[in-house]
Amino acid sequence: MTRKDTVPLNGRTPSPVHLSRLGFGGAPLGNLYRKIEERAAQETLDAAWAAGIRYFDTAPQYGLGRSEMRLAEALRRFDPDQVTLSTKVGRLLLDCAPEEVTPEAFVDVPQKRIVFDYTHDGIMRSFEDSIARLGTDRIDMLFLHDLDAGTHGQAGEDENLRQLFSEGGYRALTDLRDAGRISAIGAGVNAWRVCERLLGEAEFDGFLLAGRYTLLEQTALDSFLPLCERRDVGIILGGPYNSGILATGAAPGARYDYAPAPEAVLERVRRIEAVCTAHATPLIAVALQFPLAHAAVRSVIPGASSADEVRRNVEILQTPVPPALWSDLKGEGLIRADAPVPEETPHAA
Repeated sequence: MTRKDTVPLNGRTPSPVHLSRLGFGGAPLGNLYRKIEERAAQETLDAAWAAGIRYFDTAPQYGLGRSEMRLAEALRRFDPDQVTLSTKVGRLLLDCAPEEVTPEAFVDVPQKRIVFDYTHDGIMRSFEDSIARLGTDRIDMLFLHDLDAGTHGQAGEDENLRQLFSEGGYRALTDLRDAGRISAIGAGVNAWRVCERLLGEAEFDGFLLAGRYTLLEQTALDSFLPLCERRDVGIILGGPYNSGILATGAAPGARYDYAPAPEAVLERVRRIEAVCTAHATPLIAVALQFPLAHAAVRSVIPGASSADEVRRNVEILQTPVPPALWSDLKGEGLIRADAPVPEETPHAA
């Protein structure tokens, strides 16, 4: 694996950030929905490395620090000159009483509670805490985590941006970048509109966008993705399966956007599945490959909770998808007519 096998986040950062086209999303390693044993977590990370994956993303939220600490163990085995690492800021993990633990969707977590803070001091403390948990003196990309209205409500988003720009949060990010402790800054969110709003206020290098440019959702084509192309802002696409339904299909219990899928979504997925079946192509392969066709999307990072899931992600990224399948999806109005589609199967890493 060499740098020639990767793509740059953008062409502007003084210290380039290199991404494997298939990255590793670290949320499952925080015991998302179920406990993963330590040995299995390390085997999962080793499988990713063996497959040529060189970009790893994590966050303090993921298992209240557990994902970062598990990744720290793997980083001791990996070549530091080949790893690209991102984590997130905005959530502080504070010691607390057992009844105050903030588990969210994670199980078997440390005794911590979450406090949101996008001020200068909050960003700096979050960064230094992550440095300690990851056991490294440098992180390539630092993303503002979940500062959007989907997490906080519109008034909360407004307050978070006020803290960011009026109380020094953005200055903390740029100071860290200028000092060479990080190479790129951005936001990791579940909504593209706040990213567009951020680009209206300041310069950012890239965004980690979860689930908002997929087979099921392409409204980002209206204005945000064209803006990213014009400004040379790279997109890392998380949640390519929209929380699972594009991996499982419209099966009983299928999840969409972190909740049971509504009937309208189930029906749309059934129609997409029918097109995939007609072309003898797995839905999951179509879902994983679709976002990478857009010029602004530099990497896609599905989660994996086992070594087998990592190898499966690599396999499905390499699965041939007939050009006629994309034409049929557009012809039936199941994806937008202006959505770029793959011309050839992308490489795994």
